[in-house]
Amino acid sequence: MKINMIIFLTSTKEERGNNRSEMVMKTIQSTVRPVKGDIIDDPGFDSRFHNGYEVVKVTLNYESNECYVSLHPIAIDLEENTLNDYIDHLVTNGWRIISKEELLI
Repeated sequence: MKINMIIFLTSTKEERGNNRSEMVMKTIQSTVRPVKGDIIDDPGFDSRFHNGYEVVKVTLNYESNECYVSLHPIAIDLEENTLNDYIDHLVTNGWRIISKEELLI
């Protein structure tokens, strides 16, 4: 099954003028389907934030053999990293920035 993991990222560091928000997605093939409450670990996750992210919603499409997995949102406002640095780290590890429109297709 094609598993599409999605994370919403935002920053509220107004002192730096960085109020960016992005959605990122990583698609993998797996015979294991996550369920709500599971903790997902990935090399793209920065251990200074978490060791993994909780699955908050799972949407199945049996016709297309796809699964959309929403992970707990990340709000970067107190951490050392900037949102741009964190997104760069995720992209280096196979995640990609997506638009809301892409999810509706």
